[in-house]
Amino acid sequence: MTPLVRSAGPADTLTRDALAVLQPGFTGTTAPDWLLRRLGEGLVSVGLFGRNVDGPEQLAALTGRLRAERGELIVAIDEEGGDVTRLEVRGGSSFPGNHALGAVDDTALTRAVARELGRRLADCGINLNWAPSADVNSNPGNPVIGVRSFGADPRLVARHTAAYVEGLQSAGVAACTKHFPGHGDTAVDSHHDLPRIAADLPTLQARELVPFRAAIAAGTRAVMSAHILLPALDGEHPATLSPAALHGLLRAPEAEGGLGFDGLIITDGMEMQAISATYGIERGSVLALAAGADALCVGGGLADEDIVLRLRDALVRAVRNGELPEHRLADAAARVRAVAAGNRSAGEGTSQGKAEGPAPAPGIGLTAARRALRLTAAEPYRPLTEPAYVAAFTPLANIAVGDATPWGVAAELARLLPGTETATCTGEAAAAAGTAALVDGLLAAAAGRRLVAVVRDVHRHPWMAGALQSLLAARPDTAVVEMGVPQAPPQGALHIATHGAARVCAQAAAEALTGRGPSPDE
Repeated sequence: MTPLVRSAGPADTLTRDALAVLQPGFTGTTAPDWLLRRLGEGLVSVGLFGRNVDGPEQLAALTGRLRAERGELIVAIDEEGGDVTRLEVRGGSSFPGNHALGAVDDTALTRAVARELGRRLADCGINLNWAPSADVNSNPGNPVIGVRSFGADPRLVARHTAAYVEGLQSAGVAACTKHFPGHGDTAVDSHHDLPRIAADLPTLQARELVPFRAAIAAGTRAVMSAHILLPALDGEHPATLSPAALHGLLRAPEAEGGLGFDGLIITDGMEMQAISATYGIERGSVLALAAGADALCVGGGLADEDIVLRLRDALVRAVRNGELPEHRLADAAARVRAVAAGNRSAGEGTSQGKAEGPAPAPGIGLTAARRALRLTAAEPYRPLTEPAYVAAFTPLANIAVGDATPWGVAAELARLLPGTETATCTGEAAAAAGTAALVDGLLAAAAGRRLVAVVRDVHRHPWMAGALQSLLAARPDTAVVEMGVPQAPPQGALHIATHGAARVCAQAAAEALTGRGPSPDE
């Protein structure tokens, strides 16, 4: 094995270019010494995750320390709002996600939400957001997109993707539209395996690519590739590693059937199993650069100096042995540096990076969540006035969302009705105890109190659907709150579709359950 080259002095051009195309993560809430050293040697980007965030002041101090080492720096984060939040990973997001915004279908609202989210990111010194998701949720069984999508209609997704890009970038934060060429028609999570989309090219053009064309027209600074196999484009390589997908479709001029994108192409996480388990992370990174990617996202799972050095040296070796053209690496590095230079003022926080335009709108997220609610009742529903019992039917969290972020309505309901209690029910518990025993336990614990059942994508989980039906058979007065994609028919004395599990979605649902709407000044 070729030993790692650990620079003792100024890095040469090739090594600096190899560092420039990496977007690594790290652990902790302060910048480690190794990261600061690599910034001095040519690293241009840093990715932040929930583990790096302990509040706005800490985050601003962290990004300020990074910029003290390198002024022209991309500080990126995966802050979609809704279910996928890093700024509020421990408490839940103040903004509903895409599916809620799509349900409202007011592009001015989407633009305002994205702008306020971007303002908060810029205030913390972040200048690139790995968002929005432009995936068309055409497969209801999709295990990883779901409420991260604006919806199943390509035209709706397109107009809201464009509005989101405009709003985010009006706050001085670069948008990274994802997951090209569209992750919505998959039944496999690319964090775990390689999804395959069987759609032909005309279907892709009419469905998956429509929102990406809109994002590019809106000026998105970056596009993120997906680790998905589309035989209509490339029967061998997933899009992230496919010249046909990146160079031949995303970059190609519109006159040649491409999208004509000239901005930054960023890969999805290279440690995801769709790449690392098939190609290996070093080999996959070389192939991604050769295919047309400019920046390699890594750090969600592998987040130390060793992975940075491994990938740096793999790229240098690939150039020296002729596997990766040197001009391709140099072009990618130049594109990354151009975005870093263009975003410098936005990344300097509130002192110099304030965007012009409308004033801050701190309550816009809750306003949007309230508008996204869809209530269904066969007869007038009697609001909750006393402490209730909440049964939260909880599926396994996908990796993009993570299991550190709370969800459900119990906390918000308990705030309005102190004494409200909750029980968490999982598929494992249902399998171990049996549905009948699980429901009997809930009924006994409720002890006659009003019941609220909280579900998430009930249409995708047979155990959840069975338990809910048994509970409703025993207690027809149960209210049901669906916090995923509301694909199944409404059930319960009151059915509330929130279109997402953000904290503000829970707050809006709790208000509806208790009949306590917003005060006049809200």
